[in-house]
Amino acid sequence: MTFTNLTDREKQILKALIDQYISSAEPVGSSVLAQKCGLSLSSATIRNILKDLEDRELVMQPHTSAGRIPTTLGYRLYVDYLLRPEKLTKSDKEKIQANINLEFKGIDQVLEQTSRVLGNVSMQLGITISPRFESGVLTRLELIQVADRRVMVVLAMKSGLARTVILEVESELKEKGLVETSYILNELLCGLTIGEIKNSLKERLATPTSGDPYLIKMFIESSEELLKFSDEFDLHLGGTHHILSQPEFQDPVRIRELIDLIEERRTVYELVSNAGVDGTTIMVGVGGKRGGSAEELSLLSATYLAGRFKGTLGIIGPTRMPYSRLLGIVNFTAKRLSEVLSE
Repeated sequence: MTFTNLTDREKQILKALIDQYISSAEPVGSSVLAQKCGLSLSSATIRNILKDLEDRELVMQPHTSAGRIPTTLGYRLYVDYLLRPEKLTKSDKEKIQANINLEFKGIDQVLEQTSRVLGNVSMQLGITISPRFESGVLTRLELIQVADRRVMVVLAMKSGLARTVILEVESELKEKGLVETSYILNELLCGLTIGEIKNSLKERLATPTSGDPYLIKMFIESSEELLKFSDEFDLHLGGTHHILSQPEFQDPVRIRELIDLIEERRTVYELVSNAGVDGTTIMVGVGGKRGGSAEELSLLSATYLAGRFKGTLGIIGPTRMPYSRLLGIVNFTAKRLSEVLSE
């Protein structure tokens, strides 16, 4: 089935039906479409068009006497060819800008808040995934004394991203030891990726030629914290209660399916991270177990930047979601998050 096989009337009826179903969550009849589509067509003519669309598996009747609802295939054609993104409202922009800001100091805190904002503004399930920093190259390492027994470790990466960690030491710090230790750590570790450092740190620092042995030992013992730019599997979810309030999830079986998906976090992680490398992606029918029914899930995702590293955020909701509005939310949120993380 291709979009070009449809007549202009069929395209308009399909779009009007999906727009109406997204708004009402109720099967759409020919009499409603006669009022909504603006084509001055009779209900009988529209019924014939709907029968053709049903034969093409673009719409279906949940019950014999009911109106029609879109199938997954119908949604896909709608998303690919008929969708017109809405301009984001001033209210939505203000909510997103106000709640994604530098009051949240760490990247994990910012991403956690972003997932909540996405969930609250969209009324769906908001998702953020941290960038993968394992491939980032370390360019500079500094040890700076900030108190008698406290040292600040600064790790700078080629992308421009930097991480600082304060460590407590048990003995008095000496300037010479800090300088020599900084020098040897830079000599042995700079130019390597974070992943390479994690995998070989103990071997590389086993027999250093200079530096304070205690500081080097402390660096090795604290490496898990120092090198934790993000977890390999770093997923944040927000707005579960919003998606559960959607009409599609009034059925206990559907609620259980959704909760199972959310609890299987790796499935969500892989789904979102594989959605697309760049830009905005819409995936229709990513969940559910009922073939062409409209009770599956859809995903809208976009990439954001943290320095030169790319992460992904998105929204998961029922296939009957207001794609036009949510596209604007996802894109604006990705832009706002990139701005905050670049600061």
